Amino acid sequence: MAQSTESAASGGRHWPTPPLVAAPADAAVLRDVARRCSPATYDAACRFRRTGDTTLLPGLIPGLIERYVEPDLRARLKDPPHELRLREDLGLDSLTLIEFVMFAEEVLQVSIDNAELAQLRTVGDIRRFIEDRLLGLSLPPTAKLLLADSS
Repeated sequence: MAQSTESAASGGRHWPTPPLVAAPADAAVLRDVARRCSPATYDAACRFRRTGDTTLLPGLIPGLIERYVEPDLRARLKDPPHELRLREDLGLDSLTLIEFVMFAEEVLQVSIDNAELAQLRTVGDIRRFIEDRLLGLSLPPTAKLLLADSS
């Protein structure tokens, strides 16, 4: 698997070969995919696709989730939403979560299967999972610790 690198400029971790929005046509596709997202979310998605900078994920993930949350609950995503529960606090059901995953896969160019989705409970879980996946890690650090403790 590819190793992450540290960015001296931002202090963030990057993909060794980040996916690029290289051509205007690719940017147009991303714009079409993210058409119901805020301009700030679209801009962060473009920056992420150009640079692979995972430090953008804490702001980007809530912006992507916001598209699926009822308007009266969206304000909850403005504060650091890491501990917000997807089902209980944001009202996302299983079908909506699957739709979100397909959307996140397209925007972030990452793969999440349904078995993995079932383990994600909070906005922070999604961010950590996607970051780990982008960095080539197979399990989140907490899962590795739990496995080590059980042996």
